[in-house]
Amino acid sequence: MSALHDPTTHGGQLRQIAAQHAISPEQLIDFSANINPAGPPRSVRIAMSHALEKPSTFTTYPDLELVELKRAIAEYVGAEPENVAVANGFVPLLDAALRSMKVKRCLLPVPSFGEYRRTLENAGVVITLYRLSQGNGFEYEVGEILRALSDGACDAILLANPQNPSGALCDAKRMLQLIEMATRQGITVLLDEAFIDYCPHGSVTKKSIQQTNVIVFRSVTKFFAIPGLRVAYAISKSSYIDAINRFIPPWPITSFASDAVCAALQEDPYAEESRTTNVLRRLRLERDLVRLEIATYPSSGNFLLLRFSQETDAKVIWKRMILEEQIVLRSCANFEGLAEGHLRIAVRSEKENEKLILGLERVLSDMNTTA
Repeated sequence: MSALHDPTTHGGQLRQIAAQHAISPEQLIDFSANINPAGPPRSVRIAMSHALEKPSTFTTYPDLELVELKRAIAEYVGAEPENVAVANGFVPLLDAALRSMKVKRCLLPVPSFGEYRRTLENAGVVITLYRLSQGNGFEYEVGEILRALSDGACDAILLANPQNPSGALCDAKRMLQLIEMATRQGITVLLDEAFIDYCPHGSVTKKSIQQTNVIVFRSVTKFFAIPGLRVAYAISKSSYIDAINRFIPPWPITSFASDAVCAALQEDPYAEESRTTNVLRRLRLERDLVRLEIATYPSSGNFLLLRFSQETDAKVIWKRMILEEQIVLRSCANFEGLAEGHLRIAVRSEKENEKLILGLERVLSDMNTTA
């Protein structure tokens, strides 16, 4: 099976996983995709319902300039519409940024999201890997990264904050220090803040507009639980945004998706509740995992990276959780630079989290008994 069709390459691939294991997709609980378990805000569902009732939603082309959507995003992050580029997902935006900035050699800290490498390679960028330390929770060490940039003769670096799959957060002060020191050397900083809505105090989105050679990428769909609508955006200086837009095809976002996102971005109570609930549930999961002697790493996202003992086969756990508990965890086999023995879980509802812990407990107990 090619990597493109391997259901473990990305989270949320329930149809393929169910087909492989002769299970109905509806039976599976998905802990592999980091989507807000609260579901879309009510205002989003109302906006989509109204859009469906308007014939113009289907008969009229979307706004070529996406004026309302960019205005809503700009207000949400504290920028201006000219600082916003929008596309149907992170990958098209990253590809456009790489091409517009004419990136030649990029430092890629690993472990990291698999699409980073694929997108860099497709854009003809030479990749220099920088292995983060498992011992310090995969945190960014500013001095070490700057040395790696220099040693590798890189003209760009691709970072994530919080990181995926670890959830490690680099505080805003330290991230800005890294950005300023890198850009002073003429290095382009590409920063993925896909999960920063769970910890907005760590964001440098607004301040990045004042920097040279910095582009920040954000996701709407994970935090607001609308991944099927495929909307992501980039924030940077207006001149960089103009350059990026030249590499994005026209009409990248449907009117339907635009209406939904505009509604979502105004949902302050939903956002605050989601952050508070996520922290409480994540902390409880961490305590329960400690009881099961499963190690985790400090996370500021809506997911946890699990580390099993050397005697425990994570691949077996992944498969048995599907077959015996109908629970899908995120396989970490394709996270480059990550040692074996890891799985990732999303933070879901309290009831689902309890099912996860009970399922892990049963599978691990049985594995220990039969070992």
